[in-house]
Amino acid sequence: MGKSRLPSQIQDYSQRYNQLVVQADLAQQSEVRWCMIIKPYGFAIRENIKQTLDSMFKHTWHSNAYFPLLIPKSYLSAEEDHIEWFAKECAVVTHYRLQSLPWWWVWVDPDAKLEEELVIRPTSETIIWKTYKQWIASYRDLPIKINQWANVMRWEMRTRLFLRTAEFLWQEWHTAHATKQEAIDEAALMLNVYNDFLQHWLCLSWIQWVKSPSETFAWAEYTLTIECMMKDKKALQSCTSHFLGQNFAKAFDVTFKNQENQDERVWATSWWLSTRILWSIIMSHGDDLWLVLPPAIAPLHCMIVPIAKSQTDLDEIHTYLQPLLEKLDRWSFDWSSTYHTASLPIQYTIDNDLNKSPWWKFAQAELQWVPLRLTVWSRDIAAWTVEIARRDISTKITVSLEEAYATIVTILHAMQQDLLEENKKLVETNTYRVDTREWFTQQIEHWFVLAHWDGTWETEQRIKELTKATIRCIPFDEPEEKWQCILTWKPSKKRVLFAKAY
Repeated sequence: MGKSRLPSQIQDYSQRYNQLVVQADLAQQSEVRWCMIIKPYGFAIRENIKQTLDSMFKHTWHSNAYFPLLIPKSYLSAEEDHIEWFAKECAVVTHYRLQSLPWWWVWVDPDAKLEEELVIRPTSETIIWKTYKQWIASYRDLPIKINQWANVMRWEMRTRLFLRTAEFLWQEWHTAHATKQEAIDEAALMLNVYNDFLQHWLCLSWIQWVKSPSETFAWAEYTLTIECMMKDKKALQSCTSHFLGQNFAKAFDVTFKNQENQDERVWATSWWLSTRILWSIIMSHGDDLWLVLPPAIAPLHCMIVPIAKSQTDLDEIHTYLQPLLEKLDRWSFDWSSTYHTASLPIQYTIDNDLNKSPWWKFAQAELQWVPLRLTVWSRDIAAWTVEIARRDISTKITVSLEEAYATIVTILHAMQQDLLEENKKLVETNTYRVDTREWFTQQIEHWFVLAHWDGTWETEQRIKELTKATIRCIPFDEPEEKWQCILTWKPSKKRVLFAKAY
């Protein structure tokens, strides 16, 4: 695969990202405009994310199901705020065509038009709540906690790989509960699950609070969000958890008989995480060389590069490495968090290509961020050693063949922890408190900013117009303090988080 050096993070952060995704063989633009092709290496990262999250969901007593891609347009119309939110983003199916007829037949055959137009799902609340109405009759049928791994379609005109494409992959949870408090607890629990996953598996530090009313999804009572800082100091909403109240229960008339045999409306939550999280990983961890991935979700952990001039040399090295290869095939390294404990097999590959130079292989391992590179020279066989190179800090050590496996496991754990500490430092050292409009205007260009806001929609919009910054979230744990809004000087009791965002 041909490649050229990326622009530095200072030169052009956005262009650097576009080149990195292509050169690291993660994804490419599709012939279908606005859509992307996720290539095997990129999809392997996504599969690791999916497998880990799915285990976490099941650990918290949730189940998977699948609902149709096509949704009758009338379902969306049943919830006015819902249809208004997605009105400009919906892709609509209006006609069908029998395979035996030419494509242009739909325009001359009035029977080819569907009786009711179908929307390609932008999200699944409507069809799921239409189904829940059939499933729920009594308090004994509750709670329902269902997740769906699916694709959705939102008509994005300005696309960027992983961040924003018309079709993307995600998981969406939709839960139904008998009481308000149970639904509130569910929304908080799942935000904690996401927190656990982002911190322990993706090595992402985050700021987690509630969205401002104008940033709350139209059909939610409130939205909890996790905001991650990219290395260019912009924010990315990485995942959300919504307390939906009884909005969908009202729209679709979903009621149940409580223990007193009285009718009540169901309480609901929903929450999701999409392929956008790959953007977050790449933009939060990438360095001035290439891609950087947390070992816990990396498709490869170790590339073994025999330095051989002939097949005979190669065979000799393979025989020499056999005790280590048996350990790599048989053993795993443990990785744990609050909601998931896993034994991760060490994924390795051996580059036996005699037609490529070792330095080309080294560059390829760096490009795709294989955490460790194990090299065997002829001198290693005589000394009973191997050379291990760490991709993150560009250092090499020589260890005995017997110690190699334990060293690999130790380094993988250290790399995971180092990535998290580095990302925590990024957020902590680039989040500032400001008290004046002038200081706010200067700081918001480069950092996350905690500042006072008078609580009005008008002020929020005016700040956005003047600076292109938005309120990313309103803190739960920020102490109350009497001050003035940075724009209007009206009284304010609490700071909120402002940032420019993707």
